[in-house]
Amino acid sequence: MSKQVKKVGILTAGGLAPCLSSAIGYLIDEYSRVAPDVEIIGYINGYMGLLKGQSVQVTPEVRKNALFLTEHGGSPIGNSRVKLTNVKDCVKRGLVKEGEDPQKVAADQLVKDGVDVLHTIGGDDTNTAAADLAAYLAKNNYGLTVVGLPKTIDNDVFPIRQSLGAWTAAEEGAKYFANIVKENTANPRMLIVHEVMGRNCGWLTAATAAAYRKLMDGQHYLPAFGLTREREEVHAVYVPEMAFDVKAEAARLRGVMDKNDCVNIFVSEGACVEAIIAELESKGEEVPRDAFGHPRLDKVNVGGWFAKQFGEMLGAEKTMVQKSGYYSRAAAPIAQDKELIQACAKKAVECALAGVGGVVGEDEDKNGELRACEFTRIKGGKPFDIDAPWFTALLASIGQGKGAKVAVKH
Repeated sequence: MSKQVKKVGILTAGGLAPCLSSAIGYLIDEYSRVAPDVEIIGYINGYMGLLKGQSVQVTPEVRKNALFLTEHGGSPIGNSRVKLTNVKDCVKRGLVKEGEDPQKVAADQLVKDGVDVLHTIGGDDTNTAAADLAAYLAKNNYGLTVVGLPKTIDNDVFPIRQSLGAWTAAEEGAKYFANIVKENTANPRMLIVHEVMGRNCGWLTAATAAAYRKLMDGQHYLPAFGLTREREEVHAVYVPEMAFDVKAEAARLRGVMDKNDCVNIFVSEGACVEAIIAELESKGEEVPRDAFGHPRLDKVNVGGWFAKQFGEMLGAEKTMVQKSGYYSRAAAPIAQDKELIQACAKKAVECALAGVGGVVGEDEDKNGELRACEFTRIKGGKPFDIDAPWFTALLASIGQGKGAKVAVKH
Protein backbone atom coordinates (compact mmCIF):
# COMPACT_ATOMS: atom_id res chain seq x y z
CA MET A 1 0.00 0.00 0.00
CA SER A 2 1.26 3.47 -0.86
CA LYS A 3 0.27 5.05 2.42
CA GLN A 4 -0.90 4.14 5.87
CA VAL A 5 -4.70 4.04 6.00
CA LYS A 6 -5.94 4.25 9.56
CA LYS A 7 -9.50 5.45 9.14
CA VAL A 8 -12.13 5.23 6.42
CA GLY A 9 -15.36 7.20 5.97
CA ILE A 10 -18.35 5.96 3.96
CA LEU A 11 -21.32 7.96 2.70
CA THR A 12 -24.29 7.27 0.46
CA ALA A 13 -26.03 10.06 -1.44
CA GLY A 14 -28.67 10.88 -4.02
CA GLY A 15 -31.71 8.72 -4.62
CA LEU A 16 -31.92 5.12 -3.47
CA ALA A 17 -30.79 2.13 -5.52
CA PRO A 18 -30.77 -1.60 -4.70
CA CYS A 19 -27.07 -1.57 -3.84
CA LEU A 20 -26.43 0.97 -1.10
CA SER A 21 -26.81 -1.22 1.97
CA SER A 22 -25.02 -4.09 0.23
CA ALA A 23 -22.13 -1.90 -0.91
CA ILE A 24 -21.60 -0.73 2.66
CA GLY A 25 -21.78 -4.31 3.92
CA TYR A 26 -19.26 -5.61 1.40
CA LEU A 27 -16.88 -2.67 2.03
CA ILE A 28 -16.93 -3.28 5.79
CA ASP A 29 -16.50 -7.02 5.28
CA GLU A 30 -13.57 -6.56 2.91
CA TYR A 31 -11.78 -4.10 5.18
CA SER A 32 -12.33 -6.46 8.11
CA ARG A 33 -10.74 -9.24 6.05
CA VAL A 34 -7.70 -7.50 4.53
CA ALA A 35 -7.11 -4.56 6.89
CA PRO A 36 -8.88 -5.32 10.19
CA ASP A 37 -7.14 -2.50 12.06
CA VAL A 38 -8.64 0.20 9.82
CA GLU A 39 -11.33 2.18 11.67
CA ILE A 40 -14.56 2.82 9.75
CA ILE A 41 -17.28 5.43 10.17
CA GLY A 42 -20.40 6.17 8.17
CA TYR A 43 -21.55 9.76 7.61
CA ILE A 44 -25.25 10.23 8.36
CA ASN A 45 -27.37 11.33 5.37
CA GLY A 46 -24.53 11.65 2.89
CA TYR A 47 -22.74 14.94 2.30
CA MET A 48 -25.15 16.56 4.76
CA GLY A 49 -23.70 14.47 7.58
CA LEU A 50 -20.18 15.22 6.41
CA LEU A 51 -20.82 18.97 6.55
CA LYS A 52 -22.46 18.67 9.96
CA GLY A 53 -19.85 16.30 11.35
CA GLN A 54 -22.46 13.62 12.05
CA SER A 55 -21.28 10.03 11.76
CA VAL A 56 -21.77 6.56 13.20
CA GLN A 57 -19.01 4.17 14.22
CA VAL A 58 -18.62 0.70 12.71
CA THR A 59 -18.39 -1.38 15.87
CA PRO A 60 -17.03 -4.94 16.26
CA GLU A 61 -20.64 -6.17 16.23
CA VAL A 62 -21.30 -4.39 12.92
CA ARG A 63 -18.09 -5.84 11.44
CA LYS A 64 -19.08 -9.35 12.52
CA ASN A 65 -22.53 -9.05 10.96
CA ALA A 66 -21.73 -6.72 8.06
CA LEU A 67 -23.10 -9.11 5.45
CA PHE A 68 -26.55 -8.80 7.04
CA LEU A 69 -26.62 -5.48 5.19
CA THR A 70 -26.61 -7.31 1.85
CA GLU A 71 -30.09 -8.65 2.61
CA HIS A 72 -31.62 -5.18 2.63
CA GLY A 73 -32.45 -2.26 0.37
CA GLY A 74 -32.18 1.41 1.28
CA SER A 75 -29.19 2.81 3.15
CA PRO A 76 -28.68 2.22 6.88
CA ILE A 77 -26.78 5.51 7.17
CA GLY A 78 -29.20 7.58 5.09
CA ASN A 79 -29.02 9.74 1.96
CA SER A 80 -29.51 13.38 0.98
CA ARG A 81 -29.13 15.53 -2.12
CA VAL A 82 -26.40 18.06 -1.41
CA LYS A 83 -24.08 19.68 -3.94
CA LEU A 84 -20.95 21.00 -2.27
CA THR A 85 -20.32 23.53 -5.04
CA ASN A 86 -23.82 24.98 -4.69
CA VAL A 87 -22.87 27.36 -1.90
CA LYS A 88 -26.17 29.23 -1.90
CA ASP A 89 -28.18 26.04 -1.37
CA CYS A 90 -25.87 24.81 1.39
CA VAL A 91 -26.20 28.14 3.21
CA LYS A 92 -29.97 28.20 2.73
CA ARG A 93 -30.27 24.71 4.24
CA GLY A 94 -28.12 25.66 7.21
CA LEU A 95 -25.34 23.22 6.31
CA VAL A 96 -22.67 25.93 6.27
CA LYS A 97 -22.50 29.52 7.47
CA GLU A 98 -22.58 32.57 5.21
CA GLY A 99 -19.12 33.10 3.73
CA GLU A 100 -18.00 29.48 4.21
CA ASP A 101 -16.94 27.22 1.33
CA PRO A 102 -18.79 23.88 1.67
CA GLN A 103 -15.86 22.03 0.11
CA LYS A 104 -13.47 23.42 2.70
CA VAL A 105 -15.94 22.64 5.48
CA ALA A 106 -16.18 19.05 4.21
CA ALA A 107 -12.41 18.73 3.80
CA ASP A 108 -11.73 20.13 7.26
CA GLN A 109 -14.31 17.78 8.78
CA LEU A 110 -12.57 14.79 7.19
CA VAL A 111 -9.29 15.97 8.70
CA LYS A 112 -10.93 16.56 12.06
CA ASP A 113 -12.37 13.04 11.97
CA GLY A 114 -8.96 11.61 11.03
CA VAL A 115 -10.30 10.11 7.78
CA ASP A 116 -7.69 8.97 5.25
CA VAL A 117 -10.10 7.52 2.66
CA LEU A 118 -13.65 8.57 1.80
CA HIS A 119 -15.91 6.12 -0.03
CA THR A 120 -18.82 7.77 -1.84
CA ILE A 121 -21.63 5.52 -3.04
CA GLY A 122 -23.93 7.29 -5.46
CA GLY A 123 -24.84 8.20 -9.00
CA ASP A 124 -23.43 10.77 -11.37
CA ASP A 125 -24.30 13.75 -9.16
CA THR A 126 -22.77 12.08 -6.08
CA ASN A 127 -19.61 11.11 -7.89
CA THR A 128 -19.17 14.38 -9.76
CA ALA A 129 -19.49 16.00 -6.32
CA ALA A 130 -16.87 13.50 -5.13
CA ALA A 131 -14.71 14.46 -8.10
CA ASP A 132 -14.97 18.13 -7.17
CA LEU A 133 -14.09 17.30 -3.56
CA ALA A 134 -11.18 15.08 -4.61
CA ALA A 135 -9.82 17.88 -6.81
CA TYR A 136 -10.16 20.35 -3.93
CA LEU A 137 -8.38 17.97 -1.55
CA ALA A 138 -5.54 17.44 -4.02
CA LYS A 139 -5.20 21.14 -4.86
CA ASN A 140 -5.02 22.07 -1.21
CA ASN A 141 -2.74 19.20 -0.19
CA TYR A 142 -5.13 17.48 2.20
CA GLY A 143 -3.60 14.08 1.40
CA LEU A 144 -6.94 12.23 1.33
CA THR A 145 -8.14 9.62 -1.16
CA VAL A 146 -11.71 9.49 -2.50
CA VAL A 147 -12.95 6.21 -3.98
CA GLY A 148 -16.50 6.09 -5.32
CA LEU A 149 -18.91 3.32 -6.27
CA PRO A 150 -21.41 3.85 -9.14
CA LYS A 151 -24.99 3.69 -7.92
CA THR A 152 -27.81 4.59 -10.27
CA ILE A 153 -30.72 2.54 -11.51
CA ASP A 154 -30.68 4.66 -14.69
CA ASN A 155 -27.37 3.01 -15.69
CA ASP A 156 -26.23 6.29 -17.24
CA VAL A 157 -22.74 7.06 -15.92
CA PHE A 158 -19.79 7.51 -18.30
CA PRO A 159 -17.64 5.39 -18.64
CA ILE A 160 -19.20 2.74 -16.37
CA ARG A 161 -20.59 -0.27 -18.25
CA GLN A 162 -23.07 -1.37 -15.57
CA SER A 163 -24.02 0.66 -12.52
CA LEU A 164 -24.84 -1.08 -9.26
CA GLY A 165 -28.48 -1.91 -8.57
CA ALA A 166 -29.79 -1.33 -12.11
CA TRP A 167 -30.39 -5.01 -12.89
CA THR A 168 -32.38 -5.39 -9.68
CA ALA A 169 -34.48 -2.30 -10.38
CA ALA A 170 -35.48 -3.74 -13.76
CA GLU A 171 -36.48 -7.07 -12.21
CA GLU A 172 -38.48 -5.37 -9.46
CA GLY A 173 -40.22 -3.07 -11.94
CA ALA A 174 -41.22 -6.12 -13.95
CA LYS A 175 -42.71 -7.80 -10.87
CA TYR A 176 -44.53 -4.60 -10.01
CA PHE A 177 -46.15 -4.39 -13.44
CA ALA A 178 -47.07 -8.09 -13.41
CA ASN A 179 -49.65 -7.14 -10.75
CA ILE A 180 -50.61 -3.72 -12.12
CA VAL A 181 -51.43 -5.13 -15.55
CA LYS A 182 -54.36 -7.06 -14.07
CA GLU A 183 -56.11 -3.71 -13.61
CA ASN A 184 -57.05 -3.95 -17.29
CA THR A 185 -59.72 -6.42 -16.21
CA ALA A 186 -61.30 -3.80 -13.92
CA ASN A 187 -62.58 -1.62 -16.76
CA PRO A 188 -63.17 -1.84 -20.53
CA ARG A 189 -60.89 0.12 -22.88
CA MET A 190 -58.25 0.58 -20.21
CA LEU A 191 -55.01 2.46 -20.88
CA ILE A 192 -52.24 1.69 -18.36
CA VAL A 193 -49.12 3.87 -18.40
CA HIS A 194 -46.19 2.37 -16.50
CA GLU A 195 -43.82 5.25 -15.76
CA VAL A 196 -40.30 4.01 -15.04
CA MET A 197 -37.44 6.05 -13.58
CA GLY A 198 -34.85 7.42 -15.99
CA ARG A 199 -34.30 11.17 -16.33
CA ASN A 200 -32.08 11.19 -19.41
CA CYS A 201 -31.55 7.51 -20.09
CA GLY A 202 -34.08 4.91 -21.22
CA TRP A 203 -32.06 1.83 -20.23
CA LEU A 204 -34.16 1.03 -17.15
CA THR A 205 -37.47 1.40 -19.00
CA ALA A 206 -36.27 -0.89 -21.78
CA ALA A 207 -34.72 -3.40 -19.37
CA THR A 208 -37.88 -3.44 -17.24
CA ALA A 209 -40.02 -4.13 -20.29
CA ALA A 210 -37.66 -6.94 -21.33
CA ALA A 211 -37.67 -8.42 -17.81
CA TYR A 212 -41.48 -8.25 -17.67
CA ARG A 213 -41.83 -10.06 -20.99
CA LYS A 214 -39.46 -12.73 -19.69
CA LEU A 215 -41.80 -13.20 -16.73
CA MET A 216 -44.67 -13.58 -19.19
CA ASP A 217 -42.78 -16.37 -20.94
CA GLY A 218 -43.19 -18.45 -17.78
CA GLN A 219 -46.94 -17.88 -17.48
CA HIS A 220 -49.81 -20.04 -18.70
CA TYR A 221 -52.78 -18.40 -20.43
CA LEU A 222 -56.32 -19.52 -21.22
CA PRO A 223 -57.54 -17.69 -24.36
CA ALA A 224 -60.78 -19.70 -24.45
CA PHE A 225 -61.77 -17.92 -21.24
CA GLY A 226 -60.39 -14.47 -22.04
CA LEU A 227 -56.99 -14.84 -20.39
CA THR A 228 -54.59 -13.94 -23.19
CA ARG A 229 -50.98 -12.83 -23.35
CA GLU A 230 -51.98 -10.14 -25.83
CA ARG A 231 -53.98 -8.29 -23.17
CA GLU A 232 -51.01 -8.29 -20.79
CA GLU A 233 -48.34 -7.48 -23.38
CA VAL A 234 -46.11 -4.43 -23.51
CA HIS A 235 -47.69 -2.54 -26.38
CA ALA A 236 -45.28 0.41 -26.53
CA VAL A 237 -41.97 1.56 -25.03
CA TYR A 238 -40.95 5.22 -25.07
CA VAL A 239 -37.50 6.41 -23.94
CA PRO A 240 -35.77 9.82 -23.99
CA GLU A 241 -33.33 8.80 -26.74
CA MET A 242 -36.05 7.87 -29.22
CA ALA A 243 -38.23 10.15 -31.30
CA PHE A 244 -41.67 9.00 -32.41
CA ASP A 245 -44.70 10.25 -34.31
CA VAL A 246 -47.49 10.71 -31.77
CA LYS A 247 -50.28 10.49 -34.35
CA ALA A 248 -48.83 7.40 -36.02
CA GLU A 249 -48.33 5.67 -32.68
CA ALA A 250 -51.83 6.63 -31.58
CA ALA A 251 -53.26 5.08 -34.75
CA ARG A 252 -51.29 1.87 -34.14
CA LEU A 253 -52.32 1.67 -30.51
CA ARG A 254 -55.94 2.44 -31.35
CA GLY A 255 -55.93 -0.81 -33.30
CA VAL A 256 -54.48 -2.62 -30.27
CA MET A 257 -57.17 -1.10 -28.05
CA ASP A 258 -59.95 -2.10 -30.43
CA LYS A 259 -58.65 -5.67 -30.59
CA ASN A 260 -57.66 -6.30 -26.96
CA ASP A 261 -59.81 -3.78 -25.06
CA CYS A 262 -56.65 -2.41 -23.39
CA VAL A 263 -53.24 -0.87 -24.04
CA ASN A 264 -50.12 -1.07 -21.82
CA ILE A 265 -47.38 1.53 -22.26
CA PHE A 266 -43.90 1.63 -20.66
CA VAL A 267 -42.45 5.16 -20.58
CA SER A 268 -39.32 6.71 -19.06
CA GLU A 269 -39.97 9.56 -16.64
CA GLY A 270 -37.71 11.72 -18.80
CA ALA A 271 -39.28 10.93 -22.19
CA CYS A 272 -40.37 14.12 -24.00
CA VAL A 273 -39.67 16.06 -20.79
CA GLU A 274 -38.31 19.17 -22.51
CA ALA A 275 -41.39 19.42 -24.73
CA ILE A 276 -43.65 19.03 -21.71
CA ILE A 277 -41.74 21.68 -19.73
CA ALA A 278 -41.99 24.08 -22.68
CA GLU A 279 -45.72 23.44 -22.82
CA LEU A 280 -46.12 24.09 -19.08
CA GLU A 281 -43.98 27.23 -19.15
CA SER A 282 -45.92 28.57 -22.13
CA LYS A 283 -48.96 28.44 -19.84
CA GLY A 284 -47.11 30.46 -17.20
CA GLU A 285 -46.39 27.48 -14.95
CA GLU A 286 -42.97 27.31 -13.28
CA VAL A 287 -41.21 23.96 -13.04
CA PRO A 288 -39.12 23.77 -9.82
CA ARG A 289 -35.57 22.42 -9.94
CA ASP A 290 -33.37 20.63 -7.40
CA ALA A 291 -29.94 21.62 -6.05
CA PHE A 292 -28.28 20.18 -9.15
CA GLY A 293 -30.50 22.18 -11.52
CA HIS A 294 -32.57 19.20 -12.63
CA PRO A 295 -36.30 19.82 -13.18
CA ARG A 296 -38.47 18.14 -10.55
CA LEU A 297 -39.91 15.29 -12.61
CA ASP A 298 -42.76 14.72 -10.15
CA LYS A 299 -43.96 18.19 -11.11
CA VAL A 300 -43.49 17.59 -14.84
CA ASN A 301 -45.52 14.36 -14.61
CA VAL A 302 -44.54 12.66 -17.85
CA GLY A 303 -46.80 9.67 -17.20
CA GLY A 304 -49.80 11.94 -16.77
CA TRP A 305 -48.98 13.73 -20.02
CA PHE A 306 -48.80 10.44 -21.94
CA ALA A 307 -52.05 9.26 -20.35
CA LYS A 308 -53.85 12.43 -21.38
CA GLN A 309 -52.45 12.51 -24.93
CA PHE A 310 -53.01 8.86 -25.75
CA GLY A 311 -56.13 8.41 -23.62
CA GLU A 312 -58.03 10.84 -25.81
CA MET A 313 -56.64 9.54 -29.12
CA LEU A 314 -57.26 5.87 -28.24
CA GLY A 315 -60.77 6.46 -26.98
CA ALA A 316 -59.81 5.01 -23.61
CA GLU A 317 -62.67 4.76 -21.13
CA LYS A 318 -60.24 4.85 -18.23
CA THR A 319 -56.55 5.69 -17.92
CA MET A 320 -54.19 4.71 -15.12
CA VAL A 321 -50.64 5.91 -14.44
CA GLN A 322 -48.53 3.71 -12.19
CA LYS A 323 -44.94 4.45 -11.16
CA SER A 324 -42.68 1.59 -10.12
CA GLY A 325 -39.65 3.72 -9.23
CA TYR A 326 -39.91 3.91 -5.46
CA TYR A 327 -40.86 0.24 -5.28
CA SER A 328 -37.92 -0.78 -7.46
CA ARG A 329 -35.17 1.41 -6.09
CA ALA A 330 -35.68 0.40 -2.45
CA ALA A 331 -35.32 -3.34 -3.08
CA ALA A 332 -32.54 -5.60 -1.86
CA PRO A 333 -30.26 -6.64 -4.75
CA ILE A 334 -30.71 -9.82 -6.75
CA ALA A 335 -27.85 -12.33 -7.01
CA GLN A 336 -26.53 -10.88 -10.28
CA ASP A 337 -26.20 -7.44 -8.72
CA LYS A 338 -24.71 -8.79 -5.50
CA GLU A 339 -21.90 -10.40 -7.45
CA LEU A 340 -21.07 -7.10 -9.17
CA ILE A 341 -21.40 -5.07 -5.95
CA GLN A 342 -19.06 -7.38 -4.08
CA ALA A 343 -16.48 -7.31 -6.89
CA CYS A 344 -16.59 -3.51 -6.99
CA ALA A 345 -16.32 -3.25 -3.18
CA LYS A 346 -13.24 -5.49 -3.18
CA LYS A 347 -11.62 -3.42 -5.90
CA ALA A 348 -12.57 -0.20 -4.06
CA VAL A 349 -10.78 -1.38 -0.91
CA GLU A 350 -7.76 -2.44 -2.94
CA CYS A 351 -7.61 0.98 -4.60
CA ALA A 352 -8.15 2.80 -1.31
CA LEU A 353 -5.29 1.00 0.40
CA ALA A 354 -3.07 1.75 -2.59
CA GLY A 355 -4.04 5.44 -2.56
CA VAL A 356 -5.72 5.28 -5.98
CA GLY A 357 -8.79 7.51 -6.28
CA GLY A 358 -11.66 7.33 -8.77
CA VAL A 359 -14.99 5.59 -9.29
CA VAL A 360 -14.74 1.81 -9.35
CA GLY A 361 -16.58 0.06 -12.15
CA GLU A 362 -16.21 -1.79 -15.43
CA ASP A 363 -14.49 0.76 -17.66
CA GLU A 364 -16.11 0.73 -21.12
CA ASP A 365 -13.12 2.52 -22.62
CA LYS A 366 -10.75 -0.20 -21.39
CA ASN A 367 -12.56 -3.35 -22.53
CA GLY A 368 -14.68 -3.55 -19.39
CA GLU A 369 -11.74 -3.75 -16.99
CA LEU A 370 -12.81 -3.41 -13.35
CA ARG A 371 -10.80 -0.43 -12.13
CA ALA A 372 -10.92 3.00 -10.51
CA CYS A 373 -12.09 5.19 -13.38
CA GLU A 374 -10.54 8.63 -13.15
CA PHE A 375 -12.86 11.28 -11.69
CA THR A 376 -12.18 13.58 -14.63
CA ARG A 377 -13.90 11.04 -16.89
CA ILE A 378 -16.99 10.57 -14.74
CA LYS A 379 -20.17 12.27 -15.90
CA GLY A 380 -23.85 11.50 -16.15
CA GLY A 381 -26.22 11.51 -19.08
CA LYS A 382 -24.87 8.43 -20.84
CA PRO A 383 -27.62 7.61 -23.34
CA PHE A 384 -29.20 4.23 -23.79
CA ASP A 385 -28.23 2.68 -27.11
CA ILE A 386 -31.57 2.15 -28.87
CA ASP A 387 -29.67 0.26 -31.57
CA ALA A 388 -28.83 -2.51 -29.09
CA PRO A 389 -29.98 -5.78 -30.73
CA TRP A 390 -32.03 -6.89 -27.72
CA PHE A 391 -33.99 -3.62 -27.75
CA THR A 392 -34.64 -3.53 -31.48
CA ALA A 393 -35.81 -7.16 -31.21
CA LEU A 394 -38.15 -6.19 -28.36
CA LEU A 395 -39.70 -3.36 -30.38
CA ALA A 396 -40.08 -5.55 -33.45
CA SER A 397 -41.84 -8.26 -31.43
CA ILE A 398 -44.46 -5.81 -30.15
CA GLY A 399 -44.97 -4.19 -33.54
CA GLN A 400 -43.42 -0.82 -32.72
CA GLY A 401 -41.02 1.03 -34.97
CA LYS A 402 -37.72 2.16 -33.48
CA GLY A 403 -38.10 5.76 -34.60
CA ALA A 404 -35.24 8.18 -35.01
CA LYS A 405 -32.34 8.42 -32.65
CA VAL A 406 -32.36 11.63 -30.66
CA ALA A 407 -29.08 13.52 -30.61
CA VAL A 408 -27.62 13.56 -27.09
CA LYS A 409 -24.84 15.89 -26.00
CA HIS A 410 -21.98 14.35 -24.02
